Amino acid sequence: MNKNIHTFLGFESPYDEADIVVYGSPFDGTTSFRPGTRFAPAIMRQESYGLETYSPYLDMDIIEDAAIFDGGDLDLPFGNTERVLDMIHEYAQRVVSDEKVPVMIGGEHLVSYPAIKAVFEKYPDLHIIHFDAHTDLREDYMGERLSHATVIRRVWEFVGDGRIYQFGIRSGEKVEFEWAKAHTSLTKFDCTGLEKAVESLKGKPVYVTIDLDILDPSVFPGTGTIEPGGITFKEMMAAIGTLKGLNIVGADVVELSPHYDQSGTSTAVACKVLRELLLAIAYK
Repeated sequence: MNKNIHTFLGFESPYDEADIVVYGSPFDGTTSFRPGTRFAPAIMRQESYGLETYSPYLDMDIIEDAAIFDGGDLDLPFGNTERVLDMIHEYAQRVVSDEKVPVMIGGEHLVSYPAIKAVFEKYPDLHIIHFDAHTDLREDYMGERLSHATVIRRVWEFVGDGRIYQFGIRSGEKVEFEWAKAHTSLTKFDCTGLEKAVESLKGKPVYVTIDLDILDPSVFPGTGTIEPGGITFKEMMAAIGTLKGLNIVGADVVELSPHYDQSGTSTAVACKVLRELLLAIAYK
């Protein structure tokens, strides 16, 4: 691991005492438009010091109410996607085998695939809640089966039908939307139906993957593939709040490309989304 100088929001819990383990996967080797997500984990840690540790949304303090260890970033090689995926899988596998919840900072969305696979191997009844602008259900992208445009299709191959709930989707090929009708629960444009989905998942192991481009570009321009028509920040906060009480056994936040938003707003948004997600996981 590359242990950064900064930890996210000053997390100080030792690994052995932590319930949640944060780690970074700085990889954007299959990004289909604008690269840059590999810089997100380190920059989010640095900029997180502008946030309070207390959340008025959930009435929790992330230092007082959660035991979180920040393991830094994985030292991922350039030019070898399969090796990168193996390394992420190995780290997430170790975390779940130690009875902790792995929470990854991406990186592009493909990094979710090995992380989810590792969690699924421990929890074979795993269900996925997927927030995104894009379907990510292509069979391949330009002939490549491993891509951030195919990640949820690859996940479906091992979790199967009826296990994936997609929200905020507003972009993809027609064939992806048609395919989803038979294989996933896909909600276009917003998070309608999330409360019903959460109710049906109570007591079941859940992995939450948040592609930040679900947010409208007016809120979150710092991403590689901008899609107008997204949800608001308040809607994102409400969605994460709805998740509290679920048995979340793994999660990730992906697709921040910080350098496309020189104001720093997108990074601040990403940090706050991660803070709320961690608190929703820790919620008792």
